Amino acid sequence: MQSETTRVEAFSDAVFAIAITLLILEIKVPTQDQGPLVAGLLRQWPSYLAFLASFLYIGVMWINHHRMFTHIKKADDALLVLNLFLLLGVTVIPFPTAVLAEHLHGPDHKSAAILYNATFVVIAVMFNVLWRYAVAGRLVDHAVSAEAARNISRQYALGPILYLVCFALAWINVHASMATNVALALFFALPPSLLRKHAASAHPGS
Repeated sequence: MQSETTRVEAFSDAVFAIAITLLILEIKVPTQDQGPLVAGLLRQWPSYLAFLASFLYIGVMWINHHRMFTHIKKADDALLVLNLFLLLGVTVIPFPTAVLAEHLHGPDHKSAAILYNATFVVIAVMFNVLWRYAVAGRLVDHAVSAEAARNISRQYALGPILYLVCFALAWINVHASMATNVALALFFALPPSLLRKHAASAHPGS
């Protein structure tokens, strides 16, 4: 049975909003017995870094989820389940964020970064599965041509690959992995039309 996607989008927006709000709860107010306030605030720099990286990631994923559902006009039971799996990944993000914040400057920083990046790899895969199912099930807007759908699929396919690079990089250099994560969030925030224009200008004869 097919239906419109209004309730799917509303529920998804609520999950994104709650997940992104929960991130700030991991930043604690320094107590008086921990010494001077400024020193206590500065000691929490790993928490600030993890918070900003995850805030960017969830925010950009919400943007792309919104873009995706401007093309998806119908929903069936399978699409609802796939969207729930994607949202499951979103709700999990505050946990690896808290782990990373706690261990970023400790001996287990590499394990924390690996867990953090693994979460994003799984979410990127689910994002692709959701979109490809919608295309295969003809749940997208009829105005989206087959060529346009393939172009979007190619753009989304970059996600798992690039986040796998971050995952692998975490084994070598945690700080480089975090910097790459932030750069990827900014990259995926770019409008697809801008990326297409850039590709066209780079290959004018294609």
